[in-house]
Amino acid sequence: MVRVLHDILTESIAKGPDKQAVFFKEQSMTYDQVGANVRSLASYLIAHGLQKGDRVAFWMEKRFEEVISIFAISMSGAVNVPIRRLSTAAQVVHILNDSGAKVLLTTYSRMQELREHDHELESLALIICVGDMEVDQAASTSAIQQVAWSDILKNANGNESFHPRVVETDLAAILYTSGSTGKPKGVVLTHRNIVAGAYTVSEYLKITENDRLLSILPFNFDYGLNQLTTAVLHHASIVLLDPLFPKDVLQIIAKHKVTGLAAVAATWIQLLQIPWDAEKLASLRYMTNSGGAIPEHYVLDMADRLPHAEIYLMYGLTEAFRSTYLDPALVRERPTSMGKAIPGEEIVILDENNKPVQPGQIGELVHRGALVAQGYWGDVENTSIRFRPNPMQPADVPLREIVVFSGDYVKIDEQGFLYFIGRKDEMIKYAGNRVSPTEVEEVLYKHPKVKDSMVLGIPDDVYGQSIKAVVAHKDGSLSREELISHCKAMLPPYMIPGDVEIWDELPRNSNGKIDRAQIRKTVYANLGIEKNTTHL
Repeated sequence: MVRVLHDILTESIAKGPDKQAVFFKEQSMTYDQVGANVRSLASYLIAHGLQKGDRVAFWMEKRFEEVISIFAISMSGAVNVPIRRLSTAAQVVHILNDSGAKVLLTTYSRMQELREHDHELESLALIICVGDMEVDQAASTSAIQQVAWSDILKNANGNESFHPRVVETDLAAILYTSGSTGKPKGVVLTHRNIVAGAYTVSEYLKITENDRLLSILPFNFDYGLNQLTTAVLHHASIVLLDPLFPKDVLQIIAKHKVTGLAAVAATWIQLLQIPWDAEKLASLRYMTNSGGAIPEHYVLDMADRLPHAEIYLMYGLTEAFRSTYLDPALVRERPTSMGKAIPGEEIVILDENNKPVQPGQIGELVHRGALVAQGYWGDVENTSIRFRPNPMQPADVPLREIVVFSGDYVKIDEQGFLYFIGRKDEMIKYAGNRVSPTEVEEVLYKHPKVKDSMVLGIPDDVYGQSIKAVVAHKDGSLSREELISHCKAMLPPYMIPGDVEIWDELPRNSNGKIDRAQIRKTVYANLGIEKNTTHL
């Protein structure tokens, strides 16, 4: 029975060691080959002094070694600390120091980037270098030991007798958030969190050994990691890709006959901006979204262009993996809904007094169940804000269940379907009216010349906040006046943006989401506003 992260792999090896597990570029690895590499790396880490619970980070692009590292770190009893591939050296230093990582697996080029920060690294003792290179210790001024990945595999003995006992409540990973509200926070996950997430998501996606999933989401992103675990759990295959352009995704789907694609909203939208032949994507069984709502007309467009594929509209947060999904059969009927709770978890919408809201009302989404994480690494203050005792648990229970308060406002309808309204800290209060940025953005996306949009509140002495829209155009012919007219025709007066800025592109973070924090910072700086004030 699978109880810990690396059991997912060992169980699948037993099912069929010769099956292709991972595809990357023009190569592939079988389950047995992946397992052999995992055992070698785990044995090396243990032999070189790694203790159970030590943190091991990896910072690299999608490649075989990244998959191997995830399972090997688990097998060694250590804790995975994935770092997004596009992180700057300064961001990497923060994560390494904050997590107390003792080992870093990275590529030679990235190791070079870190050299000028050697003196800032507080706990790192070993760097394992991946790729075609020879480690030149003499060329480095670093006191940190360096070893080549190829040397580890060359000298491996794979002795599993020394592997520590790992149980489901042990720590398995620390996933650092994108840091949109400050420095990244490390979300702590146990083996139970990760394994339960794999079982739950694969249940409603109906993953089987016949599936071949395309992995374009980074493994530091909770759903990117979940894609890997769901594929391996069911002895399926996974294709690794760091796409540069939307056409790359389409080409790989056709080439590898991919059956499942998970992507953020931005990728969906980019795919719909280019022409493609649906017949070449006939293998695609399902698509899912994560990391933000998709405007209604894009959802319907995707359903029209891929009528044979199931579309799963989902909602999740790093602190609890997935929370909700909409049954694909209801996508045309409810294209703006995020559905209901995923199997085995409970989602409640609470008001400011921690009481469930009535249908038609808005409240904060609260998630309870096996997927709730263990808080933020080393951050008691923020943990106490988001992870709190279950207010609905009977008072006589001495040990309090911890639930996660999402910080997201959600509306529930008469049938129990949920609709995303917006972040609590992004809601705009204009002249006493609460305005959801998401609702205004949905209208902006309906303009044929709008590619991306973000709506934010600007401090206003008279109205509390005024409404400002920042949009990216498709062809350069978009004007402020036509956008305002468009909004006037579709929104009540109190929701119409008072000002619009038109940019060539909206910045995105490493997970592909619109970088709302960076846009807000830029807009506020241009307006001479020093403090990001939110009126709630």
